[in-house]
Amino acid sequence: MFLQIHFLTSYHATLLNRDDAGLAKRIVFGGSPRLRVSSQCQKRHWRQWMLGRSDLPGGLRSRHFFSRELKRRVLDAGVDQELAKALILHLAKSILTAAGEKEALDKETLDMKQPVLFGQPEAEFFTKLIKEAAQKGGEDAAKKLMDERITEGKKNFKALLKQAGIHNAAAGFEGALFGRFVTSDVLSRVDAPVHVAHSFTTHALDTEVDFFTVVDDLAGDEETGAAHANDMELGAGIFCGYVAVDIPLLVSNLTGCNRDAWHSQDHSAARALLDLLVHAVAQVTPGAKLGATAPYARAECVVLEAGNSQPRSLANAYLKPVRLGPNSAHPMEQSITAMAGYLDALESMYGDNEGSRYVASLHPWPRTNDSVLPLQDAINKSLNDIFPRAT
Repeated sequence: MFLQIHFLTSYHATLLNRDDAGLAKRIVFGGSPRLRVSSQCQKRHWRQWMLGRSDLPGGLRSRHFFSRELKRRVLDAGVDQELAKALILHLAKSILTAAGEKEALDKETLDMKQPVLFGQPEAEFFTKLIKEAAQKGGEDAAKKLMDERITEGKKNFKALLKQAGIHNAAAGFEGALFGRFVTSDVLSRVDAPVHVAHSFTTHALDTEVDFFTVVDDLAGDEETGAAHANDMELGAGIFCGYVAVDIPLLVSNLTGCNRDAWHSQDHSAARALLDLLVHAVAQVTPGAKLGATAPYARAECVVLEAGNSQPRSLANAYLKPVRLGPNSAHPMEQSITAMAGYLDALESMYGDNEGSRYVASLHPWPRTNDSVLPLQDAINKSLNDIFPRAT
């Protein structure tokens, strides 16, 4: 079972995503250069927006998890500072294995060499473990207890969390949605159920270099001209985006069940996250230079598809770029028509995907056999198709 999200969003003069040279990211598609927004950029902004609106615990992606977050928690729990450092170091060395590195952790600072995503539930469990070990009366006895628990964790870390009364997703809702890659024997690797494509413009790019200056307010008449001058590349366009969600894997990540048993689980958390995700996709701006460009826009067309068929992007609707110009049709309506036409062509070749489709759009949707609804209604109907409510 999959939920697919196709969306079209128009942005005015903006710099949504920069490359290492400070220029707008781009990609050549269908022989024409396009503006581009990376999947990483989109996911980061969506995560930040969703985190403040979800009741599920979030995660911490940092090199400083042991040195700042876990150490603070352990000291707040009343563990002696020297013992806390020794036990945190022992824990970190036990659960981390660095791919291609002899040492994954700085023994003095407790900082890792690479950022790793840890969930709040994991931080809570590690704090309880160190506090319990510290009460054994000595460093050796404490480390022995930790080794026993870590050995148990290598067999099934999720089960160990549940025994400690922690039932939320181990790596937080970010890990449950976007996955976590780790080389640890203990920490669970989490495959990402949310697959995000790089967004790109439906038409060829047309950017402009904006030259700007800064005037020194305290400069006297002896100084003329600007105190500082610089430039940045700006672009405008209609961006096509695509997200596919593996529903059984999402439920498995949230509940700890086998993905084949996803039907029988409590789906409330998955429903809530998917509702948030669609809203984030439709209205959260992945924008750099916020203060200088105010790059706030909402999708003007969102197509939701739910079903068991293999996901497929509709991006090839724009292999031939949409034509812009004073004598051309409305560019957004052209983009919507191209998407609908490509969908017609796919169905003509492969047949209907035997799922459900709901459309929310500010502009006419050319296909008469699809339901056009307000966005929230489209979301609700899609989620009801995925998670049928008991009658």
